[in-house]
Amino acid sequence: MHHIMISSDKARQCADAIRFLSVDGVEKANSGHPGLPMGAADCAFALWGNFLSFNPEDPEWPNRDRFILSAGHGSMLLYSLLHLFGYDLTLDELKNFRQWGSKTPGHPEFGHTVGVEVTTGPLGQGFANGVGMAIASKMAGERFNTADFSPINHMVYALVGDGDLQEGISYEAAALAGHLKLGNLVYIYDSNRITIEGKTDLAWSENIAGRFGACGWQVQEIDGHNYEQIIAAIAAAKADKGRPSIIIATTHIAFGSPKCQDSSGAHGSPLGKDEIAATRANLGWQHGLFEIPNDVRDACQLRIDELKQNYSSWQRGFAVWHAANPEKSKLWDEMWHKHLPLNLSEELLAAVAGKDGATRALSGAVLQKAAALIPSLAGGSADLSPSNNSDIKGSASIQAGAFGGRNLHFGIREHAMAAAVNGMALYGCFIPYGATFLVFSDYCRPSLRLSALMKLQSIFIFTHDSFFVGEDGPTHQPVEHVASLRLIPGLQVIRPADGIETALAWQAALQYSGPTALILTRQKLPMIARVESFTPADALKGGYIAVSPDGAPDVVVMASGSELHMAVEAAEIMSASGIKSRIVSIPCLETFLSQPADYLREVLPTAVPRVAIEAGRGESWGRLIGCDGLFIGIEHFGASAPDKVLAEKFGFTAPQVAERIAAFLKK
Repeated sequence: MHHIMISSDKARQCADAIRFLSVDGVEKANSGHPGLPMGAADCAFALWGNFLSFNPEDPEWPNRDRFILSAGHGSMLLYSLLHLFGYDLTLDELKNFRQWGSKTPGHPEFGHTVGVEVTTGPLGQGFANGVGMAIASKMAGERFNTADFSPINHMVYALVGDGDLQEGISYEAAALAGHLKLGNLVYIYDSNRITIEGKTDLAWSENIAGRFGACGWQVQEIDGHNYEQIIAAIAAAKADKGRPSIIIATTHIAFGSPKCQDSSGAHGSPLGKDEIAATRANLGWQHGLFEIPNDVRDACQLRIDELKQNYSSWQRGFAVWHAANPEKSKLWDEMWHKHLPLNLSEELLAAVAGKDGATRALSGAVLQKAAALIPSLAGGSADLSPSNNSDIKGSASIQAGAFGGRNLHFGIREHAMAAAVNGMALYGCFIPYGATFLVFSDYCRPSLRLSALMKLQSIFIFTHDSFFVGEDGPTHQPVEHVASLRLIPGLQVIRPADGIETALAWQAALQYSGPTALILTRQKLPMIARVESFTPADALKGGYIAVSPDGAPDVVVMASGSELHMAVEAAEIMSASGIKSRIVSIPCLETFLSQPADYLREVLPTAVPRVAIEAGRGESWGRLIGCDGLFIGIEHFGASAPDKVLAEKFGFTAPQVAERIAAFLKK
């Protein structure tokens, strides 16, 4: 049906309603950021009232337009929009802004508030998440759309601010979006030229139009308070199918406030009762606190009714498409529900049966099998796929105009890669992965943290996992990284020791309702000869008895990844002098520590001395070895030399380890 454009007078009234809901919410909380909602209300209402496609009664509808508030500090803007446009977010929740237990936290939180597409606040992240969503949308459209019906033809919108564009991640993501010609991406830049310290010209004089033009974006510059200009710009952005678009909307922070407009104070502090009264008078807003005039309610309801008709039309078209395209329909159901085969464990283990080698290579073998079984799986690397073993063989590369493949090329852009992977996970339909060297996980860290906060099924492949990288030297040898990744709550960090553990690590990642970091070696490793009673289910507990002597052990030696085979060899050396060692493999410390107490006691008997070995820093092992245990690790940076030389110099050969454990037991 043809959309009836809301008049400029009515739109201004609706924008003012958003302004004062935001101002009143911040004032009642005595905390928050009123300036952005006041300045961006005109652009936001123009978008939501005329272009954004959604159904508040089906917030998970796959073909909805995505809207990201990348400038998440302006959260009251989003909460006001969600309330006005029929989402299950009551006026009482707006009055409870930033309070314990409310649905209106200080920054938008995905999974906490209906209609919030992504957790935003760390600036630049939402910008990059949107690029991932737009990529996923293009890939989904390529798989499902037919000449008769397109189940996926929506847009991805974001409101971004000065801070988003100053953060480096936005440049990385913009360059990727321009390269891929993501014509389904439209960003409105709320250019109010104010940050916390003052005017942006304190530290910034960049030609933003020039930057985005150079990245291949359509660029428009408008008055962000001129309704006709906003409408025309969004329409032109939507019409450009060959480029992502940025609308540079010049706005006034705290628009309408006699004292606070264009001031940095309005960025992060309530206006105060007197200034709110003056602003109401200045804008002619003759309504009380949290009062929404019927005219505004009616205008929003008309738009909701129109959108529901569009939604019903899509549902009718989808039902016909679903019946007429059985193969695509089957794929749709498999991908959107992320189906996993019932015999996943057996299939993945078969991919590495009888194989030894570097766990990065074994992971590559498992990935091929997983990709064959799970069409949702797709991803890529930060220009390191030959080293990360992260390509899906036989599948095409994603490029502009060609989104049917499964191999993404993120370029040397780890920040944007990790955030785009999160965007794909947020989008749905895909189980995405991104790959790089472990030492560069530092470049991914903000996104890793947010994936854990949002409980996203993002998979991060980190190879070259220790000083055993060798000749590249300390710049490329991760020492503190595994320990630091384990500090992120909810991030599943798995460091497998051989093919069996690598296959099961992938299984754990594919079954986990949160993010996983797979920590993989560059150097080749032997297969571990485990106890006869071993079952794959043991490894999925995060830790298990790998090798055990007859009778009670004299020492329990725990290890992860490449140090497990060293522990086994050291145990054989010690057995010659009568020391009985139980070797415990702990590929995932967090999962192991979450097991029932009786299982932990069964694996780690209480009265037996404990040793842990890992080629990294040892803080994360403290809960298992206690004050009296021994940690064999590395508490300094690495060096440039062949890996076998480094092993000798750093005390990481089996005889050296056996000697240290024997000395420890004599104390």
